[in-house]
Amino acid sequence: MSLNRSEKEAVINEVTSLAAKAQTLVIAEYRGITVADMTKLRVEARSKGVSLSVLKNTLARRAVAGSQFDVVADQMTGPLIYGFSEDAVAAAKVVADFAKTNDKLVIRGGAFAGKALDVNGVKQLANIPSKEVLLAQLCGLLKSPISRTAVVLGALAAKKGEGEPAAA
Repeated sequence: MSLNRSEKEAVINEVTSLAAKAQTLVIAEYRGITVADMTKLRVEARSKGVSLSVLKNTLARRAVAGSQFDVVADQMTGPLIYGFSEDAVAAAKVVADFAKTNDKLVIRGGAFAGKALDVNGVKQLANIPSKEVLLAQLCGLLKSPISRTAVVLGALAAKKGEGEPAAA
């Protein structure tokens, strides 16, 4: 079904606002995916804060023109699904994880921080741990020297405590 001019402008405005807030864009070809599988992908994406959209490529090109995602405008051909995320790795992770289990979803590329990503770039971005995991690792690193010092001091206190009753 064809969109009229005001509907097209609404789509462009919506995608432009998504692109303005997003850090990452992932583009994948969805040809041959069943509706049930596409629904699973959308549910997973929604739970991770990723906005997945099937858009007319000309509208998508107009929406990202002048933004950091303009670098992938030449890749916008064919039946594509566009994943925008505010989290740097969420879109790449959702699409790459789904592509592992469904061979009909083919990652075409993406963009991050104003740079175009190829398929391998998207997969590398997907392999980066999430923000929560990275924060937990940082806390563990900061806590490690303190806990080691506490263990050593505890061992010294226990050793001194053992030595005093024997000397008395």
